[in-house]
Amino acid sequence: MSKAEQTKAFIIERTAPVFNKKGYAGTSMSDLTAATGLTKGSIYGNFEDKDAVAIAAFDYNLKKVNALFSAEMAKETSMRDKLLVYVRLYSRFPKYPFPEGGCPVMNTGIESDDTHPALRARAGEALVGWKNQISDLVRKGIKTGEFKFVKDAEQAGLTILALIEGATMIAGTTGNAAYRTAIMRSLKTMIEGF
Repeated sequence: MSKAEQTKAFIIERTAPVFNKKGYAGTSMSDLTAATGLTKGSIYGNFEDKDAVAIAAFDYNLKKVNALFSAEMAKETSMRDKLLVYVRLYSRFPKYPFPEGGCPVMNTGIESDDTHPALRARAGEALVGWKNQISDLVRKGIKTGEFKFVKDAEQAGLTILALIEGATMIAGTTGNAAYRTAIMRSLKTMIEGF
C-alpha cells in the first residue's frame, strides 16, 4: 500500500466513527481535523470534498457490520441458526464490535433521506442488499424443508429487516435498550416458528 493509500485509509478509519455518531450535517471540518490530527489541506489532498470522505466513511462502517455478521453466520450450519445470529447480535449489541454510534445504515438513512442523495442511495442499497441476504437464507430454509410455515421469503426478509432496524431506532431514540431486547425476543419467536 502506497503512502497516499495509507493516509487515505487512516482518514477513513478515524473519521468513520465521527460521521456515524454526528451525522453528515453535524460533522464539521474541524471535527475531521481533530479526529485525524491532519490539516484541512491534507484531508482535501486525499479526498475531493467532505462528501467523498462521508461516503468512504459510510462504506467503511458498513464493511465492519457486514464482516461481523458474516463471521458469526459462518459458525452456524442451519438457516434458522444463521437468521438467529441477527437476534443474538442485536440483543447483545454493546458486546459486539459494531461501529461507534450504532448502525451506520439506519443513522445514514435517517439523516440523509431528504438532505444528501448520494448517502441516501448508499444507505438504500445497503438495506436492499441486507434484505436480499436475509430473504436468501429464508428461501434456502424453505427449499431444504427446514422452514415449513413460511411461504414468502421476500416478505419474511423485509419483516425481519424492519424489526431489526425498528428496534434499533426505537432503542436509540428513547435511550432504552430494553426495547431493542424485547423486539429481538419477538423476532426470535417469529424465526423459530418458521
